[in-house]
Formats: sequence, structure tokens, C-alpha cells
Amino acid sequence: MSEQLEFLVPDWPVPETVRAVMTTRRGGFSTGPYASFNLASHVGDDERAVAANRQRLRDALSLPGEPQWLDQVHGRKVATLSQPVMESADAAVAFEPGPVAAVLTADCLPLLLASRAGDRVGIVHAGWRGMVLGVVEAAVAALAGDPGDLVAWLGPAIGPAVFEVGGEVRRMFVSMQPESAADFRPGQGQRYLADLPGLARRRLVACGVTSVHGGEHCTVADPARFYSYRRDGQTGRMAALIWLA
Repeated sequence: MSEQLEFLVPDWPVPETVRAVMTTRRGGFSTGPYASFNLASHVGDDERAVAANRQRLRDALSLPGEPQWLDQVHGRKVATLSQPVMESADAAVAFEPGPVAAVLTADCLPLLLASRAGDRVGIVHAGWRGMVLGVVEAAVAALAGDPGDLVAWLGPAIGPAVFEVGGEVRRMFVSMQPESAADFRPGQGQRYLADLPGLARRRLVACGVTSVHGGEHCTVADPARFYSYRRDGQTGRMAALIWLA
């Protein structure tokens, strides 16, 4: 381990009771394609390195407990973090101090949600498949109350200059939300370049969340800071975390 830990802290208008952070790949114990702060146990990295990285994460952030790592399956299920999660989910919400919600990403969009009052938080693993299935809307609904009282932050994800998808992906989004056609540009051949943060922002606004921040970091374009599955194939995962103090 030679580098200092580096975190991204969301710049968004929420109370101090809301704690949120996004890791980068810097400052850990993993080596090779996982160098160095890989937090995922399912990608082939050395288990001891992952455990050491997770311990360093807890210590550096003084977390109130172990992050509740979800079994992410690119679906729309939302877990409520009042007790340990024992099932697959791609989003989580919390309504009390203590539980630390977390998602692991390496191109998919980590999306954080918090109430302006600082009494509700949520997190979403928002890839294109989950968005098509409605995971963003499901997370907003799970937080209850007026969606206009929520604030969102979009973390590092594959950017619109490099996220190439097939025409069928565009058709699925446009069939549900015609205005999302603006988030696709022609790519090579019959393919398109998709704006994943733009699609998420559009979904949020459509369900009443109008205070949306972040979305400027591309995982593919910054190999020194971010893991990218699309760029590297075998690679680690960053973590987005949110909890109530």
C-alpha cells in the first residue's frame, strides 16, 4: 500500500446528519488488476486484501458498523436496512442512524438519495438494466413522502462519450419515456452512445426529484482513480456509501 486513501464527498444540499462518500481505487492493499482499494469479494481478488480494504474503510470513515453489502443482480428490488440484508437487491433505504447502505460499482451508476430534513437516505445500483426495470422509481417510492423533498447525487459511472449500447437498449428507454431519446447519440454502425447519468436524471425528475447533483465523473476515462469493467474486464469495484448519523 503506497497511496493515500481518496474519497469523493458529494457536494449536495443535505443536513450534517446525512453522511455519504464514494471511494476510488486508491489507497488499498489489492494488487494486479484490482489495485488497490477493491472492496468487492466476488471479482477474484485475494480475500485477505479485500478484508483489509474493508477494515481500512471502516476505520477511515469511523463507520457505525459494517456496510450492508447487497447481492446486486441488476434488478429493481429495494431493501430496508433495519436488519441485515439476506436477499438480492439493487437499492436500499434507511430511516434511522446505524445502518450503512452501500453499493459496489465499476461503470454502473451509484445514485444516492437523502431527504432535505436528513431523516431518510437511500442508495441505488443503477445500471441500464435496473433503470429499465424501474429501480430508480422503486427507491424513490420506498423512501415515502414527497419526492420533491429528496435530493439526489450521481456518482462516477461510464460516461456518454464511451457508453456504447445496441439499438434495443435505446428502444426500451424511449418506449417508456420518449423524451429519453435525447440521451442517445448515434455511435458506430447500428449502435448508440448512451448518457447513463442523463437517463437517471431524467427518471428522477419524472418522479418528482428535481434537486439532482453530480454525474460529472467518467469511470472509463480516469483509470488512475476509477475501476471500469467496460475498459478492463477483470477489475475491482468502488463503493458508494450513505448513512444517518
